[in-house]
Amino acid sequence: MKSENVVIVTGGSSGIGRAAALRFARQGDKVLVTGRRPGPVEETVAEHANIAGLVADVASAEDARRTIAKAVDTWGKVDALVNNAGAGAILPLADATADRIMDIFSVNVIGPSLLAAAALPHLRATQGTIVNVSSTFGHRPAGALSHYAASKAALEHLTRCWALELAPVGIRVNAVAAGPTESGALTGMMGLSLEQAAAIKEQERARIPLGRRGVPDDVAEWIVRLAGPASEWVTGQVVAIDGGLGLA
Repeated sequence: MKSENVVIVTGGSSGIGRAAALRFARQGDKVLVTGRRPGPVEETVAEHANIAGLVADVASAEDARRTIAKAVDTWGKVDALVNNAGAGAILPLADATADRIMDIFSVNVIGPSLLAAAALPHLRATQGTIVNVSSTFGHRPAGALSHYAASKAALEHLTRCWALELAPVGIRVNAVAAGPTESGALTGMMGLSLEQAAAIKEQERARIPLGRRGVPDDVAEWIVRLAGPASEWVTGQVVAIDGGLGLA
């Protein structure tokens, strides 16, 4: 990728996505962030002149088309797609229902697929790149997280398959597998109380070899790096950014 690229970051109004959007914007790229809530999207747009926003649901085929069209209409091209928006739940098998499973897979698997497909002609034109955001639990089992973990395992394998499929047209596809990160996901996406979240954070801290949970910039740094010229001979890789948790 060259300077002044056009980058789409889904789930770009909070946590890792917001940190990545700001890093891209500060290095001169034009960034479209999407999110489901207007308030956080507007707050992120206000952070930097290079950022535009769109309220969109990644699980919607129509919103996928609108997202790509918004970037192309505004800046004329797409150089990078960052599939960061995610969904998850503490979901023991005994509590699993078709609707709850579909809620997770629609955001973590179907959404990135729809967006990548809609972006494909534009990424082909720019020889661009896709960066998917997975999780340590995409390759490390965890009780009561089976469907979230399975959706991230699917995203990691999509990354490898797309990398093979799209290499002949010059599109690179990689992923970062983020470990536990201070992004509000436990009380937001996972729906835990503050007390439950605090207990899980302490458990995670104790298991992570480097002794701390991540911050959004720890992961955002690698998203930007995988989308940039330093990684132009890298494709089909899942880079674990997790303080060593995947080893423990």
